[in-house]
Amino acid sequence: MQKLPQALATLMQENVVCLTTFRKNGSPVPTPVWFAQHQGVIYIYTESHSGKIQRIHHTSRVTLASCSATGKIKGPAIEGHARLVSDAQERADAQAALAKKYGLGRKVFYPLRRALQALQRKSPSEVYVAIEGEAVKF
Repeated sequence: MQKLPQALATLMQENVVCLTTFRKNGSPVPTPVWFAQHQGVIYIYTESHSGKIQRIHHTSRVTLASCSATGKIKGPAIEGHARLVSDAQERADAQAALAKKYGLGRKVFYPLRRALQALQRKSPSEVYVAIEGEAVKF
């Protein structure tokens, strides 16, 4: 792991980061995700039934690294701890930060995602994840 502030500064310039969560056996599962920062906390959005959420319930340890949209790692990883956002105000802050960063792309992509889930008869349930830690704080 590279030390701050360079690793975090590089990460914050990206549109996509590789969020790595860990299985019960400790093996890493990397996933490219959209992210936004608000008041020193990094937020991501996902569905409640996703594997990321199951793994975060097991262990809050995560890493973040800059990556391409397909998940190819482009930079050093930083450590953090993930938690599900339950506070209504923090949830609104996370949603606003993501909307500000991704604008029209988010407005188009998420409704399409929800429509696809409806066709698959999956009940969409939004979850925001906060990622914090010494390496993540500004």
